[in-house]
Amino acid sequence: MAEHQVVVIGAGMAGLVSALQLAQQGLSVTVVDKANQPGGKVRQILVDGAAVDSGPTVFTMRWVFDQVMASIGTRLEDELKIHRLNVLARHFWEDGSQLNLYADPQASYNAVAAFAGVAEADRFTQFCKTTREVYDALEKPFIRSPSPTMAQMMGGLGPRGLATLATVGPMRSLWNSLGKHFTDPRLRQLFARYATYCGSSPWEAPATLMLIAQVEMDGVWAVEGGMHALAQCLMRLGSQKGVQYKFNSECERIELTQGRVSGVRLQSGDSLRANSVVFNGDIAALRAGLLGAGTRQAVTTKVQPRSLSAITWSLHTPTSGLALDRHNVFFRSNYAQEFEAIFQHSRLPAQPTVYVCAQDRGTGASVEGAERLLCLVNAPANGDKRGLSSQELADCTASSQELLAACGLSLQLEPSASCIRTTPQDFNQLFPATGGALYGQATHGWMAAFARSNAKSQVPGLYLAGGSVHPGPGVPMAAMSGQLAAAALMANLGLTKSSQVVATSGGTLTH
Repeated sequence: MAEHQVVVIGAGMAGLVSALQLAQQGLSVTVVDKANQPGGKVRQILVDGAAVDSGPTVFTMRWVFDQVMASIGTRLEDELKIHRLNVLARHFWEDGSQLNLYADPQASYNAVAAFAGVAEADRFTQFCKTTREVYDALEKPFIRSPSPTMAQMMGGLGPRGLATLATVGPMRSLWNSLGKHFTDPRLRQLFARYATYCGSSPWEAPATLMLIAQVEMDGVWAVEGGMHALAQCLMRLGSQKGVQYKFNSECERIELTQGRVSGVRLQSGDSLRANSVVFNGDIAALRAGLLGAGTRQAVTTKVQPRSLSAITWSLHTPTSGLALDRHNVFFRSNYAQEFEAIFQHSRLPAQPTVYVCAQDRGTGASVEGAERLLCLVNAPANGDKRGLSSQELADCTASSQELLAACGLSLQLEPSASCIRTTPQDFNQLFPATGGALYGQATHGWMAAFARSNAKSQVPGLYLAGGSVHPGPGVPMAAMSGQLAAAALMANLGLTKSSQVVATSGGTLTH
């Protein structure tokens, strides 16, 4: 099958996985990307001489990558050094309260009991049981299905699964459902935050997204060298299988002959022949005609609302005043105003939640002097419509710094040699046609998950992968989409019987 030429557009997580698995099957694969390194949204920025992870920072769903490695005859632990974190995340509120969640369920129970009382800790235990049941119900008919529909999923749930969903109330919002689990508003707020892992509002995301919380309880790891080391690892393994990588090579259009994929033209003027193309980019770029007029109709699903964007600060600076762990979240008391501002008024929230990833912490190593940090606040995905004014950015910076200071952490977020800021406008330039949306479409409403495209496009020979298609956003989910795209392509060549991803036991869903 070496004569079958595949071009993968985009060296993000999905593109890297898809290229690796196609090369393993003997196809000739070339990956092109306009960036100068692999990873896509899994990117690093050099700040004051230090490489700071400035995209996804949470490594979960290890089983997905165990599966990818097994498919090419190796093991994750032989290719990467990873460390399981004891503390899943540290949470702070402006009133001075603090709660850690742990990998050890008993330690989390004890922490919640000390934080909010034994009765609330018992509710926390019941909540964890419910999230486990929801995941178990949805794993086969939705998560592992290559192209789930409502009818197929309902048929595959069975009586027990249907009963579980009925108990949760899938038509409810996540926020509404959490109100039935917790009486302490801080715990409701903490677990509502998991909707943002899909770039969504807790007030509009379906209750079933509560299962994302359970995923972190199933395990969070730190990768030596940062998340970007995972992208570099996949590229190294792909190179060993014969994949060719062309960086600084932006795709100008996907070329069609008689309505079928025949190649890719680069902005340099070079053309690459292709019998098949895997597009690892946001499907909004196809709809906008950025890859050529012929691919505008590649995706026929209804256009959905954009997910969240962000303002991020990548820092290399000392910290003081507060004991950070690797993952830290700083909350305001009025959570609703954040999502009202973003999704209803398309503006920056006046009082955003702040996430801080302290990338030198969590694995037991001592931290002295400057450390690598990524700070993030949610923002509207309107970076293609207007740039944020200097006053808007200043107000957001000041509000974020005030919240951190109220919790005991002093940080300077002004752009400098030790602080690089990225805005929705910057993200839109990195990922065209998205407005800076970092998670594809928002998962708002029960049917939103079924509105995602699957791996097979409407253009023969063109396959889709990445966070804007099924099964959704996040590093492991994007990797799964890369598997699905590769499997669909191989199935069309008659080399596999099914395009369904087969997960190992214990598989879970998150970003």
